[in-house]
Amino acid sequence: MPDKLRLPPYDRFPSLSGHGIVLRQILTADLNDLIEISFYNSVRATSVQDAIDMQAKIDNDYLAGNSIHWGIVDQSTNKVVGTCGYYRGLDKGEGELGCVLLPLYRGQGFMTQALLLAIEFGLSQVGLKRIWAITSQHNKAAIQLLERLNFVKIADLEGDEVEYHLR
Repeated sequence: MPDKLRLPPYDRFPSLSGHGIVLRQILTADLNDLIEISFYNSVRATSVQDAIDMQAKIDNDYLAGNSIHWGIVDQSTNKVVGTCGYYRGLDKGEGELGCVLLPLYRGQGFMTQALLLAIEFGLSQVGLKRIWAITSQHNKAAIQLLERLNFVKIADLEGDEVEYHLR
């Protein structure tokens, strides 16, 4: 693990590959396929223009060193099927890991592979000391995924959200 944090932006946007997937930068051409899962600050896009505007904010956050947001690409089809990344805390040596997957691709291992790559990147390349995730207590699939990846519940938050930390 690096002694010093290595924050975005990087000379080249990091592209990571694993079992059947690639994590890469999201392009404008990808956004039409991602409208239903495009979010910024918990607000969902309802149009291509919303998704474009949200991606511009995400790109600005990356350039400011505050986040890194990947598209999850199915290598067999070269289609972006979801997104994941770190959205807060990088400057403090920690990262909030977030993810979303198109419904058609859920339950097939895409997100497990994506989060494993993102976690490894956060620990070994950025130098994060703490990784956490927040989800709805009703999102059983997300909770099971986090627990499989060695996250442990640490808090019930306002509303129906729960916070998990990587052990």
